[in-house]
Amino acid sequence: MSELPPNDSDSFEEIVAAETDRDPDLAVIEAGSRTLRTQGGPPQADVPARPEDPEVDKALREVEAELATRWGETKLEPSVSRIAALMDVLGEPQRSYPSIHITGTNGKTSTARMIEALLGAFELRTGRYTSPHVQSITERISLDGAPVAAERFVDTYRDIEPYVEMVDSRQEYRLSFFEVLTGMAYAAFADAPVDVAVVEVGMGGSWDATNVIDGSVAVVTPIDLDHTDRLGNTPAEIATEKAGIVKRDATVIMAQQPVDAAQVLLRKAVEVDATVAREGLEFGVVARQVAVGGQLVTLRGLGGEYPEVYLPLHGAHQAHNAAVALAAVEAFFGVGSQHAQPLDIDTVRKAFAAVASPGRLEVVRRSPTVVLDAAHNPAGARAAAEAVGEAFQFSRLIGVVGASGDKNVRGLLEAFEPVFAEVVVTQNSSHRAMDADELAAVAVEVFGEDRVQVEPRLPDALEAAITLAEEEGEFAGGGVLVTGSVITVGEARLLLGRG
Repeated sequence: MSELPPNDSDSFEEIVAAETDRDPDLAVIEAGSRTLRTQGGPPQADVPARPEDPEVDKALREVEAELATRWGETKLEPSVSRIAALMDVLGEPQRSYPSIHITGTNGKTSTARMIEALLGAFELRTGRYTSPHVQSITERISLDGAPVAAERFVDTYRDIEPYVEMVDSRQEYRLSFFEVLTGMAYAAFADAPVDVAVVEVGMGGSWDATNVIDGSVAVVTPIDLDHTDRLGNTPAEIATEKAGIVKRDATVIMAQQPVDAAQVLLRKAVEVDATVAREGLEFGVVARQVAVGGQLVTLRGLGGEYPEVYLPLHGAHQAHNAAVALAAVEAFFGVGSQHAQPLDIDTVRKAFAAVASPGRLEVVRRSPTVVLDAAHNPAGARAAAEAVGEAFQFSRLIGVVGASGDKNVRGLLEAFEPVFAEVVVTQNSSHRAMDADELAAVAVEVFGEDRVQVEPRLPDALEAAITLAEEEGEFAGGGVLVTGSVITVGEARLLLGRG
């Protein structure tokens, strides 16, 4: 990107040294930032409840039921032919606005929310498409920083439904659940209309349904092993799929990556004549410190340094996400390629201070403190375990874990073993949920029998964990971390009265 101003180059050497010396296998762990926040209190997580109007709720349930008849998100036929056909009959709505496309293994949704907040603070109308949802399917499609209303979600589905049926009749397989939602998002963004779309891939990149856009900025968050049955067994193989979102002449914003994954991404950039900005070299986290409700960070962007930025999210991984998000927005505005002027610092601070990421080390109860985190693979679990120890300093932490059967549950449990005094294993309502007894057998091997309790029903698991945490006494530091799956976290959030 652009050269560093002379007065900044010395201080930035510290970032380069720190970031390039990191173990590439641990580099998938993300990071955090923060800004002075005295007015307004902490941001509220935007997770909508069921519609209050019975007729609207009925209409939304009907749409959800119709979508549920399609292939789920874990059943895939690696091709963009069906979504491309849908875009064609809809008049290519995804071409009517510029896009920032996000792939990676961990941190995609949080990074997307930060990018959205920054763009909105600079008075651009945004559309954000992320997955999966925590509680409501409407969370997946956001306009102007908030999930679309249930009425609009239903109307969008009904608007494109005839075209979906037309494509279904011409294809070997019907459009999947995720493909229809993607078509809805792109149509909703065109109808709004938005100034820019922030789009998170569902899985991979090359054949992901979202990959019918030409993102002028391609963001790659840390890559690690996940969905290995579909994406590959090494970071390099997974990176090959994810590199598919890098389009000709785009700008690639690359988080710290394992060396073999970075090599794949850089080769793809050369092939398509894309410009690359790398965390630890062109941008990064200069400094961070824990603060009440989050952290205070100094970020190095493509255009200069952004000091004392408050981020109301916990963990070093969120600081790194913030650095990636900032660089992505700078690149979108031409910083580093067309000019070297940094973004307005006050606007950047205001944007980051308003960021919320539901289900990402989110506190939903006090006395004892109950925290939700959607970590569902070993890399995400390592980041969460490190962050919860840094931010909360519990004297005794009880884990509630409900995982999907297709995940590396042993690796996830091993990541949490050093920080959980005891673990209550459970299962969520999804058909993909791992049986509680099966999960308990793995947990006993990791934690030992004395530290494992089995409660197949999530409400019972929460009650058991809270009781165990309360054994520390009213003024002690016991806490509960609910984790293992986005679905587990979403269901716990509802049970605990959030949403």
